[in-house]
Amino acid sequence: MSEVVAKPRRVVILRHAETVDNAARIWQGHKDSELSERGREQVAAAAPDLAAYEPALLVSSDLQRAAATADAIASLTGLEVRLDARLREVDVGQWQGMHHDEVREGYPELVAALARGEDVPKGVTGETRADVAVRTGAALADILRELLPGETAVVVAHGASGRVAATGLLALDQDLSEALFRGLDNCHWIELVEARDTVPGRPPWRIAGWNVGPRAR
Repeated sequence: MSEVVAKPRRVVILRHAETVDNAARIWQGHKDSELSERGREQVAAAAPDLAAYEPALLVSSDLQRAAATADAIASLTGLEVRLDARLREVDVGQWQGMHHDEVREGYPELVAALARGEDVPKGVTGETRADVAVRTGAALADILRELLPGETAVVVAHGASGRVAATGLLALDQDLSEALFRGLDNCHWIELVEARDTVPGRPPWRIAGWNVGPRAR
C-alpha cells in the first residue's frame, strides 16, 4: 500500500498597495496612510490572483493600508481578515512623516550606515531588522500552527516587514537577505512553499516566487 504524502502548506506574503505617502516619497513606518487612487487600482488587479490561491487564512497588519488591501481579497474569498499589529512596517522613529530628501540631508551618517547594510535603528529611535524579525516571526509561527497540510495563508504586510518575515521563515541570515533580495513592489508578493522532503541542515520552506505581481488580463 503506497504511503500518503501530505500536501505542502503555502504562505503568500503580500505588500500593501500604493499609498498617498508612497507616491509622495514620505517615510511611513507606523504612520497610518491611506491608499492612493493608483493603489486602489493595484488592489483591484491583484485581488483575483490572491484569491486564486484559495487561502484558508487571511491575516493582515492592522495599519489601514494593509487592512484595505486585505479587505479586497476578503471580498472575493469570503474570509474574515484577522488583524495583527506584529505585521506592521518597521518603526522608522524620527523619520516618520518626513520626505526621503529631508532624511538624506538631515541624517547622512545613519543613511550611510543603512546603505552599508548595518542593522541600525531606523530614524534613531526606531526598530532594527532584528527587532522586526522577532515580532513578524512570532506572528508567522501563530499562523503556521493553524495551517493544515495543503492549506494556504495570505499574509498582508509591508515592504520591510514582509521581506524580513519571509527571510525568517526561510531561516536565512537577515543581513545576507538584505543584500541579495530586492524589496517588494506595491501589491506584489512572496510565495513560500513547505518542502516535501526535510533534509537536515536545510530550511523547511522554499521560495516559489519573489516579487510576484498580478497577471495581465
